[in-house]
Amino acid sequence: MIEATNLKPGATFQISGKPYKVLKYFHQKLGRGGANVRVSVRNLTTGGLEEKTFKSDHKVEEITTVKKPLQFLYRDGPNVVFMDSKNYEQIDISADIIGNELAYIKEGKTVNVLFWSFGDIQGKEDVPLSIEIPIKVTLKVVDTPPGVKGDSATNMYKPAKLENGLQVKVPLFVNKGDLVVVDTRSGEYVERARE
Repeated sequence: MIEATNLKPGATFQISGKPYKVLKYFHQKLGRGGANVRVSVRNLTTGGLEEKTFKSDHKVEEITTVKKPLQFLYRDGPNVVFMDSKNYEQIDISADIIGNELAYIKEGKTVNVLFWSFGDIQGKEDVPLSIEIPIKVTLKVVDTPPGVKGDSATNMYKPAKLENGLQVKVPLFVNKGDLVVVDTRSGEYVERARE
């Protein structure tokens, strides 16, 4: 158990079986009464942000999280199959946990997967919570209409289909076969990639 006053940024804990990670910590002294601890947390299963308030002497159950680098192999129905390069063990993770981030992972690429670790407890396996992907990825344009010569000076955009199936708006000078950098947080074009 961990006291609420020790819920500093980066600490992980659970309430009602749901894992959380502390992002911000605020300690409030309330006159003659006791103090309160208010934390901004991220729900590690849904990714949602929440505010929690505890009395300073309240205790929560601490959890251990572990990041493992895993290689993306393929999607298999409702699951995504990864491989641990250390022991070549295949790990199935629900596509619901990965969500929209799956579109930005190419086969064979390695990503960090965050697991809720139970250590050496018998019969308990680590539970995957989320994946970490880069903020920017480089993808190939597989289809886009040709740009009109002379329109490159203005700030005009056209639709483009990328190798991962996503549609993005790109400047008129981008052509089929070009590599572009995409922001994975917004899914928007950032720049043409340097080859």
